[in-house]
Amino acid sequence: MSEKSLRVNFLRPIGAATLGFLATIGQLSIFMVNAVSHFVRPPIYFRLIGRQMIDVGYYSLPVVGLTTLFSGMVIALQSYTGAARVTEDAALAQVSSVVVLAITRELAPVLAGLMVAGRIGAAMAAEIGTMRVTEQIDALTTLSTNPIKYLVVPRIIAGLTMLPLLVLVGDVIGIFGGYIVGVYKLDFNAAIFIQKTYEFVTFFDVFSGLVKAAVFGFVVTLLGCYMGYYSSGGAQGVGAATTNAVVAAAILILILDYLISQLFFGI
Repeated sequence: MSEKSLRVNFLRPIGAATLGFLATIGQLSIFMVNAVSHFVRPPIYFRLIGRQMIDVGYYSLPVVGLTTLFSGMVIALQSYTGAARVTEDAALAQVSSVVVLAITRELAPVLAGLMVAGRIGAAMAAEIGTMRVTEQIDALTTLSTNPIKYLVVPRIIAGLTMLPLLVLVGDVIGIFGGYIVGVYKLDFNAAIFIQKTYEFVTFFDVFSGLVKAAVFGFVVTLLGCYMGYYSSGGAQGVGAATTNAVVAAAILILILDYLISQLFFGI
């Protein structure tokens, strides 16, 4: 085999993968524009939106609460360990500031996004994917019901609105976790710990976390709906769509977390 043939055979899978990736990006972009364009167009399925809000928000609250609670506790413990190596006097201020900044800016939105991606993104991909392979989506089209409007839009609106609320609750629970460790484990004065927490928390920190949460909620629900909507190949295809939805959402959450942090706090 000639050197030219080897080069062509080597480049062919790279080119095919690149073309497939670009085609997926284009299809996803069209899907996103189509979904967003139906946000305010009648009919608006308020009952479906409310049902999805309960599923995304209320039923995700336990896992988000537990995750942020123990994250706040771990951050308090580790930040005290690091501060105590330098000076014991700075430990209280160090623990308070690190817990507040880490929870509000990063951990609450990221962990909530990842938990919702694993729970809600997978469920949406599986549910819509099952409807696709059993031709229920085709039946909706036959009944003159827009499947994007009926299936996708309520889920995206729910993710866009409920994840920021989950993050707000997660902020409070995470800071409370830091308080538990600081007061009952590290013997900090409770009143001083609360005072230091109020000194360090700012509206801008909380707002940046809420912006991240809204973006993550949109991404998780969009990818879950997209993967399910275009799934094929029966049960195996639905399983692959579910896996792809969770993996893609998790990767995008981490990438977007850095980009938004750079936008808000970049030097």
